[in-house]
Amino acid sequence: QVQLVESGGGLVQAGGSLRLSCAASGGTFSSYAMGWFRQAPGKEREFVAAISWGGTPTRYADSVKGRFTISRDNAKNTVYLQMNSLKPEDTAVYYCAAGGSVYRTDYIPNIWGQGTQVTVSS
Repeated sequence: QVQLVESGGGLVQAGGSLRLSCAASGGTFSSYAMGWFRQAPGKEREFVAAISWGGTPTRYADSVKGRFTISRDNAKNTVYLQMNSLKPEDTAVYYCAAGGSVYRTDYIPNIWGQGTQVTVSS
């Protein structure tokens, strides 16, 4: 089973950008759909974006469409989340996830990383 490690979180001002990375090991990365979720304090974990094993299709939450971009490099066993025009409401712990299918109504992965904190100051 693949293991996931996120990196790239931090503190950024509103309007700024961050790129999160998720490195996978121990499995066949290229066979997994991958996704990003986030959980803000006091709120439930929510879907952010997902990408199929081959790079397309991709899916996004309405709240991040046009601002965030998910991509993957199967040669590097890594999935990315480019986050632009960040808002204070984007503040959350961001989790990388593997498994599931982007073709289904709900993207439900079964493997999770430990998360990385993203804080957007106003």
